[in-house]
Amino acid sequence: MRSKELYEIIDGVAPFSLSKEYIARGAYDNSGLLLDCGEISGVLFSLDLSFAAVEEAKRLGFNCIVTHHPAIFAPIKCLGEDSAVLACARAGISVLSAHLNLDVAEGGIDESLMQALGGEQPLAFMEQLSAGAYGRVYDVEKQGFSAFIGRVKSTLGAERIVTYGDGEVKRVASFCGAGFTEGALAFAAEHGADTLVSSDAKHHLITAAVEKDMKLLLLTHYAAEHYGFCRFAEKIKNAMGTVPCTVLTDRRFL
Repeated sequence: MRSKELYEIIDGVAPFSLSKEYIARGAYDNSGLLLDCGEISGVLFSLDLSFAAVEEAKRLGFNCIVTHHPAIFAPIKCLGEDSAVLACARAGISVLSAHLNLDVAEGGIDESLMQALGGEQPLAFMEQLSAGAYGRVYDVEKQGFSAFIGRVKSTLGAERIVTYGDGEVKRVASFCGAGFTEGALAFAAEHGADTLVSSDAKHHLITAAVEKDMKLLLLTHYAAEHYGFCRFAEKIKNAMGTVPCTVLTDRRFL
């Protein structure tokens, strides 16, 4: 299988057109085939293109890495020894990245986070696209905040979380990745969420949410997305036939 064929498989699961659709709304992305070294012997899935991922791919004899966060995000002005992209090029390892398209796709990372938290049917979407959405409010089984925290830790394998508030959890707003913005907080409050789950929160948004008597559960960015990324990897693996695939879980960031 060649890297362009893998691109087409990924496009069937998380259409790259969704990234372009989100970009048209003011976002930025650089998803796609970012480094093409041809024929694929094996695929390593890693949320980020890290040196740990490059070394693991080499150890396994794989020559393709699929990431969520774009391996090349902003324009590159120079490449040095600290560049994992250069390390891949030297080793003949192709790199594909599925970022915003995978966040918003049906069954993608944002929807997977909702399901991991116990939600099934969204009551509202913050950003609805032609074939997916980002940011969700939904009902969950009524439970205490401590029980909800325990579920999150168990399901996501999250080891580093920060929480604010206490009481009953009935309606949750969740945003994968760095989705806790002013707009996200307003959306959660507008649709009656008593609990908000995301990552990379700024202090002024934390204080604003607490003053609204909203409970907060803040994950690492990695934990907020790795669960859904693993589900995506399994779908791609099932479509890859005999090409070996595996997922790298870097527990340093959970």
